[in-house]
Amino acid sequence: MSQFSTIARHSGISAWKQIADQISRSISSGEFDDTGMVPPEMVLAEKFGVNRHTVRSAIASLAEEGLLKRVQGRGTLIEKRERLIFPITRRTRFSEGLGKQGAEMSTRLISYEELEATQDIADALALPPGARILRLRTVGSADGQPVSTATSHFDKARFPRMAELVGRHHSVTKAFAAQGVDDYVRVSTEVTGRTAAVEEEAYLKLSPGSVVLVALSVNADLEGRRIQYSRSVFAADKISLKLDTASV
Repeated sequence: MSQFSTIARHSGISAWKQIADQISRSISSGEFDDTGMVPPEMVLAEKFGVNRHTVRSAIASLAEEGLLKRVQGRGTLIEKRERLIFPITRRTRFSEGLGKQGAEMSTRLISYEELEATQDIADALALPPGARILRLRTVGSADGQPVSTATSHFDKARFPRMAELVGRHHSVTKAFAAQGVDDYVRVSTEVTGRTAAVEEEAYLKLSPGSVVLVALSVNADLEGRRIQYSRSVFAADKISLKLDTASV
């Protein structure tokens, strides 16, 4: 059985959350693959030096995330989740790319702000430095589970209603269509990997130290005008990025 770390009593993080994070990491590393079950609550309570109620709270939180499932008479079953494949093509769309795999997709607007474009954003959108842009932060979910979070930039002069329309339609593609852009293409994509930031862990319901895939991308309309510059962060244990060279 996994050699769990002891609970840090004065860390400011509740004991149940520390236990949930350790169980989640152990599942991700395949430590329980031979049984398909996590150890019984009594065993975990003794291992962590806590009462069963604390362990039960940790398991309940992982069950809410869809990682565990209580089975009457058997114990707590690990829910095997296959990674969804997000294809990066000339016409990459979040909802279409994952929705084709039978998942119910949605995009939730977290926040937005108007600001002046910095040099890198201006270059990406082919705008003069200092141009007014809209920055939207969103979370994308598949079957109710968050799988990505994105920070996207748009020319405010051309897309003044972007925040309103994304909030209403839960889709960037539909928001573009409502503002006269019925089709668009991917100009560039750059993918890197790193550990998740604290804010990303919260949005994507990840354990501390989880790996994420980061995609910097630029989209343009069919006339070649840049319309979107985004940094999308994908949970690496939920999503695989696949470059479709035939469509690039």
